[in-house]
Amino acid sequence: MTSIWELANARLRHLAVYEPGKPIEETARELGVESGAIVKLASNENPLGPSPKAIQAMRAASEHAHLYPDGGGFYLRKAIAGKLGLALENIILGNGSNEVIEFLGHAFLDLDDDVVTSQYAFIVYRLIAISFGARTIETPSPSFEQDLEAMLDAITPKTRLVFIANPNNPTGMLISQREIDSFMSRAPENVIVVFDEAYFEFLDNPPDTVQFVRDRRNVVVLRTFSKIHGLAGLRVGYGFARPDLIEVLQKTKQPFNVNNVAHAAALAALDDEDHQRETKRVVDAGRAYLYEQLADMKIQFVPGVANFVMVNVGDGAVVFEKLLRRKVIVRPLKGYGLREWIRISVGTMEQNLQCVAALKEVRRTGG
Repeated sequence: MTSIWELANARLRHLAVYEPGKPIEETARELGVESGAIVKLASNENPLGPSPKAIQAMRAASEHAHLYPDGGGFYLRKAIAGKLGLALENIILGNGSNEVIEFLGHAFLDLDDDVVTSQYAFIVYRLIAISFGARTIETPSPSFEQDLEAMLDAITPKTRLVFIANPNNPTGMLISQREIDSFMSRAPENVIVVFDEAYFEFLDNPPDTVQFVRDRRNVVVLRTFSKIHGLAGLRVGYGFARPDLIEVLQKTKQPFNVNNVAHAAALAALDDEDHQRETKRVVDAGRAYLYEQLADMKIQFVPGVANFVMVNVGDGAVVFEKLLRRKVIVRPLKGYGLREWIRISVGTMEQNLQCVAALKEVRRTGG
């Protein structure tokens, strides 16, 4: 019998599958405990959950689940545009911001094109490039910081997309406005620069990338409702760019890609600034606590600015399993080539305390 791989796209044969954080339900089944006993600090989710206003909007929208959503996402795009000082035509919605990355692949990548990104950058950039037959050029990240000078030098005549995650996942490191401005002043006009700003709302002094969209540069900025807005389970994100670039991306989008419950929840969450402020307060306090405890334990960590911490535990896979047995889920980073490291999402203070206690026990007992 012919192997199905003889019929499938050959590029898929060696494409690694993205591994999301381990689910709470699966861990609870394996340990034989209730799901409420599990602390999940693996996927950089909002520890407070969705905005109460978003929950109310979801319940109301569910009554109309028999109707197709607004395929153009008019009200949500208009609200996002208003927040940014842009026009409706500058905005595209995605089933999570990951889908907008896929739109970029469809729109701008072909066989043997190049994609430039940084070592330890979000792994999906490489996976998307491979799926479209493009080559990924990853520049070194000394001290886990993205080197925009090296990324400029890595651009080739075949480069179509440059991905800059800011802050970066999984390192949490931030690129300054000065570095961004310097990069953009020299970036070739025929290259699309993509700023992935999934953690933008956690920053105290975020860089301004909207200026490049207003200046009609070949820039796409990605943001999401999965993080500070607490809507990861609904999968809704967005990108913004100059109108003609968005028009190209719209050609690659499936109709009704964002469902009506997600539309309603995102619209309500966007307006709930109190919930966003409280989430940031909880994350700032929790991150500071984790830094303090890790320093006391003399465990190396990367001082990032997002809602997670990258921690060197010697053997990430082993410590992941040991913490799992103590009902704490973190994220091992071997898929990024960081076998000694784990990523710990900032949770509620109670969750952070439980995580630190489990990590101390692992270090004390070794088992």
